[in-house]
Amino acid sequence: MDLATLIGLVGAAVLVGAAVILGTSPEVFMNPTGLLLVVGGSLFVVLAKFSITQFKFAFKAAARAFKFQLPNVQESIEELVELSKVARREGMIALENKEVNSPFLAKGLQMLADGYSAELIKEMMEKERLLSLERNEAGGRVFSALGEVSPAMGMIGTLVGLVQMLANMGDPSLIGPAMAVALLTTLYGAMIGTMIANPIADKLWVRMQQEAKMQQLWIDALLAIKSDKNPRVLEQMLTIYVPPERRGASNDDEKSPVGERT
Repeated sequence: MDLATLIGLVGAAVLVGAAVILGTSPEVFMNPTGLLLVVGGSLFVVLAKFSITQFKFAFKAAARAFKFQLPNVQESIEELVELSKVARREGMIALENKEVNSPFLAKGLQMLADGYSAELIKEMMEKERLLSLERNEAGGRVFSALGEVSPAMGMIGTLVGLVQMLANMGDPSLIGPAMAVALLTTLYGAMIGTMIANPIADKLWVRMQQEAKMQQLWIDALLAIKSDKNPRVLEQMLTIYVPPERRGASNDDEKSPVGERT
């Protein structure tokens, strides 16, 4: 579980909720018509921008903003060094039976065991990496679009409410509900965009970059194993993926995945 995402979103929601509760009755801020207009309208507009498959995948990918864990960098390097030793000692075919957590790495090991050339391994694994990036990027684009559309739908709701209010100036009982729609739709749109859509989109971009760097680390390791590089040389090669301030740190201290921001 990514505590930063959870704490950030929950913390923002708690502060807004506290301001609502301490200021006046929470019921004042509940307007089903405005909420339906902003939420439903935003989702339909975003759907129009993408395919149904991309739209559905984006909400599945949103879970990555809350629960996503790449292998520990240092532990992954140590695992790759051990695989290199096995390949030198027992041959590439021995890598076929090795279990690893990443399907991406497992595919590369299978290619080594099957005797693929270094050029073909690099070509196929790079294509796999780019396709993975493309799939993950789609989720980020959908939530970025939602962050742009929801405030605009809030403004549309505001205009609708103002038109209704002006059209019913002769009936004071209708002015209040129309004004509520006008103001609350702007609030709903701003909250959806600022507190939900944009943070999730940004976190998905971070996750994508982290995964891309980890996959590049695996590709470099696979090519080094294929070229029969000394395990110690391989370890030195892969150390570049460890942040400079953490190089030489103990395994217990090395907790950051590739590309993690502090």
